[in-house]
Amino acid sequence: MENILVAGANGTTGKKIVNLLNESQYFNPIAMVRKEEQVAYFKAKNIDTVLADLEQDVSVAFNNTIDKVVFAAGSGGKKVVEVDQEGAKRLIDASNKNNVKKFVMLSSMGADHPEQAEQLQAYLKAKHNADKYLKSSGLNYSIVRPGSLTNGELTNKIQLDTKLNKSGDISRNDVAQTLVRSLNDDVANNATFEILKGDTLIGDALNTLSK
Repeated sequence: MENILVAGANGTTGKKIVNLLNESQYFNPIAMVRKEEQVAYFKAKNIDTVLADLEQDVSVAFNNTIDKVVFAAGSGGKKVVEVDQEGAKRLIDASNKNNVKKFVMLSSMGADHPEQAEQLQAYLKAKHNADKYLKSSGLNYSIVRPGSLTNGELTNKIQLDTKLNKSGDISRNDVAQTLVRSLNDDVANNATFEILKGDTLIGDALNTLSK
C-alpha cells in the first residue's frame, strides 16, 4: 500500500479524502494536522497522523516514507498567501526532496485567470501561484479545479475538461473521490483540469485525460 500524506486533513473535504483513502485497498492515509486536539478524530479510526504546520517547516511530515501527497488545505480566506500559496510551496519543496511520486493539488476554478474574478481574487491569485509553482517543480502532478463546493451526496459522476468555460457547483464528496482517483499511477499525470457536477462516471472522465 502507498502512504498518502493529506494536508488539510481536518477540513470538511480533507476528512472525506482521508476516509476514502482509509477504505481503499491501495492507499494508507496519513492525516497531516496542525493541532494536537485534531488527532483524536483520526486516532479513533486507526488512521495515522502527523503534526505539521504549513506556515512552518513541514519536513517532519516526511519522517516516514510518503509515496504521494494530496494538498486539500485552505485558510478559509484568512491567510491566503501564508497557507494557500506559501504553505503549498513548502509542501511541494518537501515532496521534491523526499522523491514523492505524485502531488495532487485541490485548486479552484478561476485560478488560471484570477484577475478576471469578481470575487475571491486574492484567494484565486494564491491558488494560481501555488499551481504554477507545482507545474514548474518537476513533480508529477494533478491539479484539480472544482466549481463551487456543496455538501451534496456522492454521485460518482462529474463533468471534466481542461477548461469547461462555464461556472457551476459540485459536491465535496465528488471532489474528494476525484482527488483520490487522481492518485492512481495511470491517470491524470501532469494534468490540470476543471470539474463540475455532471453525468460521466469519475473514472471514465479521468481516463479521457490520458487519451
